[in-house]
Amino acid sequence: MTQPDINLWIAKAPKEVGHKLAALAYSAVSDMIRHRRLGGGHVIVEARLAELLGVSRTPLREALQRLEGEGMVHKGDGRNYVVRQVDIGEYIQSLKLRLLIEPHAAVQAMPNIPGRKLIEVRREIDELMGATAYHTDAHWFSDDHLHNLIIDYCGNEVMAVVLRNLRASTRLFEIGQLKDRLKPDSTEHLLIIDALQRKDPEAALKATAAHIESLLAFARMHLIVNE
Repeated sequence: MTQPDINLWIAKAPKEVGHKLAALAYSAVSDMIRHRRLGGGHVIVEARLAELLGVSRTPLREALQRLEGEGMVHKGDGRNYVVRQVDIGEYIQSLKLRLLIEPHAAVQAMPNIPGRKLIEVRREIDELMGATAYHTDAHWFSDDHLHNLIIDYCGNEVMAVVLRNLRASTRLFEIGQLKDRLKPDSTEHLLIIDALQRKDPEAALKATAAHIESLLAFARMHLIVNE
């Protein structure tokens, strides 16, 4: 596409272009937060970040508003956004609340999740476990895929909103030993998938609860090690 063609396309579809730029900015900032290039407590200076990403401040602001809605950033004392900082206390409290809600969400989602989506997640886990090198992004993607299926198909929007916010909090907690969670996460996720595929509500409830309890035990061990 030549430059005149690009200009014509932009002139004809400014809203579409704006939405695409906002989506790109959202992905970029999310990635920066996930990889700790924007750590907890970091003040986001919009002009500087917009220049870094090569977008105007309007799509960046849309992206930040979306991240604010997901609990990833919040408004600071001034007009700037700040990356939320989650300490181990909030992390453990968030996991405890997930333990009360998410197992029941899994049971409610079970009849609604398309079988092909569970097959996709299982394939991702198999690839993750069989990889010759560990990749943080692949780990997070697989984790998000399964838990978001539970959230998206639970059939209770209030429950879904609560769980999305709790997962945002647990994702923001900076555990350094994420790699150590690869085997337990994958094994526990497969048990959840097995239960969901068999349409076994009791097994789905127990497998989801056991997974979150495992995360709690890991967090407490991390707390003891760092005292």
